[in-house]
Amino acid sequence: MTFPELAMSEIYQARLARVVAYIHDHLDDELDLNRLADVACLSPYHWHRIYHGFYGETAAATVRRLRLHRAANELVRGSGAIDTIAERAGYSSVQAFSRAFQASYRMAPGRFRSEGGASMFVSLDSSDSIRSGGMAMHQVEIRSQGPFTVAAMEHRGSYMNIGRAFEMLFHWLATRGLVDPRARSLGIYFDDPAAVAEDELRSMACCELFEPDAVKFEAPVSRVEVAGGEFAVLTHVGPYAQLCFAYQWLYGEWLPKSGRETGDAPVFEVYVNDPRGTAPADLVTEIWVQLRAVG
Repeated sequence: MTFPELAMSEIYQARLARVVAYIHDHLDDELDLNRLADVACLSPYHWHRIYHGFYGETAAATVRRLRLHRAANELVRGSGAIDTIAERAGYSSVQAFSRAFQASYRMAPGRFRSEGGASMFVSLDSSDSIRSGGMAMHQVEIRSQGPFTVAAMEHRGSYMNIGRAFEMLFHWLATRGLVDPRARSLGIYFDDPAAVAEDELRSMACCELFEPDAVKFEAPVSRVEVAGGEFAVLTHVGPYAQLCFAYQWLYGEWLPKSGRETGDAPVFEVYVNDPRGTAPADLVTEIWVQLRAVG
């Protein structure tokens, strides 16, 4: 790619990043394509094609995906009526919401609320844990990992809303030609949502760097060193809204029976595939918990 081509690509990245940030900040508003064109500073006749070309989904699909992601979290963590959740997600009827949710999550909203979370993580003493499904959900490996460096953007608030920080981080990386397909995307989480108020939760959206010394860091992106060591790694397959149950099982079931203690580093998650092109049921997330050295 020549310099002019790279410069124009960076301009498009910057403009479309503004659109993504606007969508995250106005998720409850009506999707106005002309308004999004204004945010992108692009022609209303062409900007949506450019967006689709860059992100592999339309702006409408982005809004739908983010609203369903929020709805899944509300189903798992809250007790609100399904019709209220459906309306907030932009659907005029529970039936329409149920069809859309079923298509994305392969499970009706009511069933997702009752069966899509805690029931997938049974006690280690239960015979259910030896079934193939149980083994998939209980896949914990002990892995060694050396220290590594990431580019990080801080996020404050609900962990389920860290997606906006990731969008901004990858915009920052893209405009500097630093996106590397080998790099892992990860989130570092400092607080327990059960013990800290939601608006005070601290986290970081991160991307692995292979040549960090060559990067000139500028706010709001910083250089962060991730500690190495031995880790318990739980691989979770399914919607991000179910991760809270994976944590409960990992800390409440596996850890006490493992004979190991946690290290001092915060937990982090590695996102193996991209939610833009992956059904929620197929999302693969690795939860990495540092372990104290034995002996």
